[in-house]
Amino acid sequence: MDAIFKALGDPARRAILDSLRAHDGQTLTDLEEQFEMTRFGVMKHLNVLEDASLIVTTKKGRFKYHYLNALPLQEAIDRWIDPLLAKPAARAVIDLKTKLETAPMLDATETPDFVHQTLIQCSAAALWDALINGEATPHYYFDTVLEGEAKRGETLTYRAPDGSEMLTCDVIASDPPKRLEMTFTPHFMGPDVPTTRHVYVVDEMPGACRLTIEHYDLPPELEGIRNGWVLIASRLKTWLETGKPLPVAPEMMGG
Repeated sequence: MDAIFKALGDPARRAILDSLRAHDGQTLTDLEEQFEMTRFGVMKHLNVLEDASLIVTTKKGRFKYHYLNALPLQEAIDRWIDPLLAKPAARAVIDLKTKLETAPMLDATETPDFVHQTLIQCSAAALWDALINGEATPHYYFDTVLEGEAKRGETLTYRAPDGSEMLTCDVIASDPPKRLEMTFTPHFMGPDVPTTRHVYVVDEMPGACRLTIEHYDLPPELEGIRNGWVLIASRLKTWLETGKPLPVAPEMMGG
């Protein structure tokens, strides 16, 4: 937590985060052109932000792309601010379905539109089970119940408490307990939402797992999905580590 406050204490680093918030997935050159500082200066600020987990990076070819990682801030809110307000901050989730045959696996050079990452104190097996088990999803995924098997060619359906289909996902690739790639079809958004894809990546390390959520093909009209993923990942972490889910306010369900 000290690293987060240290990183946010510098106006230049806050400006970099603002820039990534406006346009995620920028390279060092992209960021350097926006600020009156040397390339080395921008690099130093990026290193501080990365050490605080406020940004995450992906490397494709010779380019390194930087993404805002809002999860540490959300966890601070969940720990201190939300209990004082007696309700969590409002969030949203989103998007549309493409059949497996029309949704090829991600190209090795393709970059996500945004990335969220968090550490969870659990085993890879426990995290994977939470991601695909219908008895687990109500505790963190907006009270939805997941139906189906996380196998290539299968469809996973997230049902709202009233039984209606909230979200369906065609499984493009599944490598338990490391990686799950799927399409993303939010039925509550209507029939004309652009097709998107998302990926869960699980990396096990001593005493914990790193969960990375990547989302691809994200158009501007679905910008709210970023906040939705932040809340889902934060609630998943809380539930796996404490056994107690964070509450969901009605507005988070679109109500």
